[in-house]
Amino acid sequence: MPIIVHLDVMLAKRKVRSRDLAEAIGIAEQNVSLLKSGKVKGIRFDTLEKICAALDCQPGDILEFTPEAEAPFSLNDQDPTRIAQKQRSG
Repeated sequence: MPIIVHLDVMLAKRKVRSRDLAEAIGIAEQNVSLLKSGKVKGIRFDTLEKICAALDCQPGDILEFTPEAEAPFSLNDQDPTRIAQKQRSG
């Protein structure tokens, strides 16, 4: 997955336990554990906001985008012919 979750790193930097974060933001400790492991498909903005407030950080401190090795096409590629070729070959 191209989104990497660094919640475990931020918890360690802030010396906060998962249990304490879960209690502070009002979610189950198991959900914090799932977030830490990256085994989630998404996160609600209000949950992300609560995490950032509790840990005094920015969303970019917790989430990182790393493009996959072979993306089917780039939105920066403005040539429609090349986009169509990449879509057919991908």
